[in-house]
Amino acid sequence: MKAQPEQLTEVSALEEKFQLATYKKMPIVAERGEGVWLYASDGQKYLDLYGGHAVAGTGHSHPHVVAAIVEQAEKLLFYSNLVFSDVRARAAEKLISIAPESLTKVFFCNSGTEANENAMRMARLATGRENVITFSGGFHGRTADAISATFLGKYRELGKPNVPGHLQAEFGDIESIRKVADETVAAIMLEPIQSMAGVRAAAPQFFRELRKLCDELGIVLIYDEVQTGIGRTGEWFFAGSEAGGGIVPDVITLAKALGSGIPVGACLVSEKIASHIKENDLGTTFGGGMIAMGAITATLEAIENDSMLENVKEVEAYFRSRITDVPEVTEVRGLGFLLGLEFAEKAAPIHKLLLERKVITGTSSDPQVLRLLPPLCLKPAEIDLFVDELKTVIVNLHAQREA
Repeated sequence: MKAQPEQLTEVSALEEKFQLATYKKMPIVAERGEGVWLYASDGQKYLDLYGGHAVAGTGHSHPHVVAAIVEQAEKLLFYSNLVFSDVRARAAEKLISIAPESLTKVFFCNSGTEANENAMRMARLATGRENVITFSGGFHGRTADAISATFLGKYRELGKPNVPGHLQAEFGDIESIRKVADETVAAIMLEPIQSMAGVRAAAPQFFRELRKLCDELGIVLIYDEVQTGIGRTGEWFFAGSEAGGGIVPDVITLAKALGSGIPVGACLVSEKIASHIKENDLGTTFGGGMIAMGAITATLEAIENDSMLENVKEVEAYFRSRITDVPEVTEVRGLGFLLGLEFAEKAAPIHKLLLERKVITGTSSDPQVLRLLPPLCLKPAEIDLFVDELKTVIVNLHAQREA
């Protein structure tokens, strides 16, 4: 086996030669994964508290999910929505069975941004209106309509010329919404917890007032649960949860952990919205493909079989008790396994030193917030390891600054 520096040099050179440089990459040649661990090509293992952008919900290469993918691949890799499919029917049934009661239909697509695009289109079709309200700090994807709905940092600028009809309000502030909400607004779309903005949350009362406002004005309420969905908050969805005031939107969008790493997105939709959608109003070549559908069913089964929702709640509580040992952490934001650690100083140096010590975390648009988006199978022993490594990193960082 090649030494890691040699392989890293070779692989990075190939990627840089043939691939557009759109991401700043970690110096890791990822080879395999198991649970919360990511293994590099030389066998070095990393504690993965980021899950590849919150995708590895069931853990890396969960055996039940892998077996389902292999079984389906041996039968049929793909056929389009022009045929009926048993594996698609079972995935739809399973997903609706865990959804809030009022959401009774699903539309399958390929990604979070595509789910959000289609959710906004459904709202416009259902209301005959054009405008969509989204929030400062929200991120909804990089395709045309989704990036135009993203009022976070530079992203909307990158999407110019923007799709018209997008209005901005302040997250958590119902009065700011009232100023722009009128009979021209088709939908209000939000991330219930704003992940990339630094794991920003709102009070339960905000969601109750928002639901009431939407009902009064005939506005479709959309929750972008691309990150908060599929168990990450300790519930299947933020929608309907105590943290969200028990409120259920008209549409929930999903992706990320939905297929445990197989690209797939979905919109969960109420009967009221579904009644306005006709044949050919929506479409996608690969959405509802057999491999992705098998992955969805197996993902949901794995979460149930391994009691991962209960695990998220228990381990989050343990994490909050342990992180008090690190006084440099001034606040723990978020819920379940979507957590933001706020520091008094910039988080980037801590992120870098943790990576050197084989711990993968994430940064955010808030320079003082480190994000944790681990697999739902994370255990207390791995929390102990992280806290110990974090304490060591902070000691080393202080030493560097004093040197």
